[in-house]
Amino acid sequence: MSDRTEGPRRQMSAAIHAQIESDDPAKERTRLEALHGRVWDTEELKRDFEVHGFFAPMVMVTRKEDGMKGVLAFQHWPRFYFDFMGEGE
Repeated sequence: MSDRTEGPRRQMSAAIHAQIESDDPAKERTRLEALHGRVWDTEELKRDFEVHGFFAPMVMVTRKEDGMKGVLAFQHWPRFYFDFMGEGE
């Protein structure tokens, strides 16, 4: 079975990783916050969201605070999640 999303997802992943400026987590987090607002590390993700599955560079989640389903983008290293897009937003 062919995955029609593989090409676009690879492009998104390459674009995300091309923008990484530092392997220092504190510097990279500051950069992502300036671009995307709220950013989560892995522990914060587990605290604030129920994770349903990964479809790199996206992760399907439900926000625990209000039950809103959506997706977050993520980068591999340093591992951060950002740009929450909820259903209907």
